[in-house]
Amino acid sequence: MFAGHDPYLVALSVVVAILGGYTGFGLAARIRGTPGLPRRVLLAGAAAFLAVGIWTMHFVGMLAAPIPGEAVYLVLPTIVSFLICALVVGVSLYFVSIGETTGLRLPASALLLGAGIVSMHYVGVHALVGPFHIVHRTDMILLSALIAILSAYGGLRIYLARQGGMRLVLSAVAFGIAVSGMHYTAMYGMQFEAMDGAGHDAAGLVASAQVLSLVVALLCFVIAAGFLLFLVPEPRQKQQPAAAPGLFAEPPGAPEMMEPPPENAVPAPTPQAGGFSRSAPLGGIGAPRQQPASRIPVSSADGTHLIDVADIRSIRADAHYTLVHDGQRERICSWSISEAESRLDPELFARVHRSHIVALPHVTLMRKEGDGAILELGGQVAHLVPVSRAKIAEVKARLGLVRSMAGRP
Repeated sequence: MFAGHDPYLVALSVVVAILGGYTGFGLAARIRGTPGLPRRVLLAGAAAFLAVGIWTMHFVGMLAAPIPGEAVYLVLPTIVSFLICALVVGVSLYFVSIGETTGLRLPASALLLGAGIVSMHYVGVHALVGPFHIVHRTDMILLSALIAILSAYGGLRIYLARQGGMRLVLSAVAFGIAVSGMHYTAMYGMQFEAMDGAGHDAAGLVASAQVLSLVVALLCFVIAAGFLLFLVPEPRQKQQPAAAPGLFAEPPGAPEMMEPPPENAVPAPTPQAGGFSRSAPLGGIGAPRQQPASRIPVSSADGTHLIDVADIRSIRADAHYTLVHDGQRERICSWSISEAESRLDPELFARVHRSHIVALPHVTLMRKEGDGAILELGGQVAHLVPVSRAKIAEVKARLGLVRSMAGRP
């Protein structure tokens, strides 16, 4: 049966899976850094795009297959197959986004997601009825299930890595090919056997292949539109006036090594075992030290509030915004990330990433992840902050996790 597939529809099914994976994982990558209702919206959007991408890929693949002309689709099992896919994708993303992915949480989520993809496929296949029996080869069922679980594990690892740019593109391509591979492996092991007598009497509401084609075409449009909207950059904010002369705003996407230091910035303190010490101020001998800020301005619907720096857990730059996390939620701050670094006490705050500053006294956990590391900040709503590879040794020293780096060349 596999040899008779329409090559153009096969190619379209792979493209749909890739676009759905790119959009879904791109939205999922933003979940952990977003509090409250927006986090739930992102989780729902990510699950929806992944589910629609997987389900649409499946039925484009079904339309590409050489199915008997008398075949029709039962509507109820077709809808149930989509609901299965949406449910398991949402639950899997939720499990890996609510806390640390330690122990069996990630493999269990991947197993659940893979089993859901396989269930969606076979429920969708058996929505197809006509004067025939559908039989499956056991070895192909097992192989397709293995491919689904491995692709689910890889997809969740992509989500946890929260990568962007070309890395996300390559990951989405790999995910789309893997999901398509599961489908066509299962289809390779499927055969239609003619029934004796009058044939199968379809019970319930049915839809022809032409009706299914219209539904699939609409969903392909939704996936393509979501993908294009995801690529549209956010509108630029009007540039805020500088609060003090000589402060540099950090351009979005600028490399960490190329950022110019603020003119009056206090340099990072020299790491000491069990604590932090200040370094001499930049700007020449006798240059005055800028007094650390005791409060920081944040915006809300009713105006601008000033919150104590002791309540701050982290600060991050997100496109054209700077967001301050106070242990409960994030709020917009008018300072740039560079200005915040220069105004906060360097004994208490550290720049751990190009886009992230953390309050060291609130760090409750540090663990390795990929090429970098992850810090967990305590509060009523604990959250995670990435640490760039170049900053790992310094952060460990400042947290007292290694011996003092003083005296090293």
